[in-house]
Amino acid sequence: MSRTATPPAASYEQREAVELAFVAAMQHLPARRRAVLILREVLGFSAKEVGETLETSVPSVNSALQRARRTLEERMPERSQQHTLRSLGEARLREIVEEYMDAMRRGDVSRVVSMLTEEAAWSMPPLASWYGGIGEVEVFLRKGPLNGEWRWQHRPGHANGQLAVGTYTWIEAERAHLPFSLDVLTLEGERIAAVTAFVVRVADTPDGYSRWPEYAPSPDRVQSVFERFGLPDRIDRNGGDEFSPAGESPLI
Repeated sequence: MSRTATPPAASYEQREAVELAFVAAMQHLPARRRAVLILREVLGFSAKEVGETLETSVPSVNSALQRARRTLEERMPERSQQHTLRSLGEARLREIVEEYMDAMRRGDVSRVVSMLTEEAAWSMPPLASWYGGIGEVEVFLRKGPLNGEWRWQHRPGHANGQLAVGTYTWIEAERAHLPFSLDVLTLEGERIAAVTAFVVRVADTPDGYSRWPEYAPSPDRVQSVFERFGLPDRIDRNGGDEFSPAGESPLI
């Protein structure tokens, strides 16, 4: 029997439902369940890929996904991320992404914070920890990635309909900027309500996370996160942050 294609209306409704779940996840799920939900149902990773990315087992991934779904059934928001993106329009989305990239590259914490909602959340899978509320996020940025110790470059893109930015740090031995994380942005109006940074570096000790940008990228994670969404695996020292990802479809 031939397989029937999903009607456009049904496909649209499925996509809206996934994006509603994404927004709800940012607000109501523990960090590990949130990461599993995003990787499985937003970014399209298999349970095996999620297990490898989060350094856990497939049964644990499936269990976390089931618990996340139960939570979301009770707390589904009314307005989807796609609705927000369409209402803003591609020109305004371009401005938001370019401002985010420029502020991050310059290490301008105050400017980044000005783009956030009061209840903004910042998480970094595979770490289970996350930062909630604009005050916590500001402290994290000042003490962590934007403390002035690392040189950043960025590439814009999107992941299954979500705004996303590939972040890269300068590695002197390579004489290039190499992948650090894929920052998936969730908007609330024109402000950023959540940044979920899928880190592709592997620290060898718990203390290593404080120096995470200095560790080498994991080839497997770069392939599964960056290459999956058409982002380059390195940027030379003259690489810019222009909003023109090759081969990407329109944002809305």
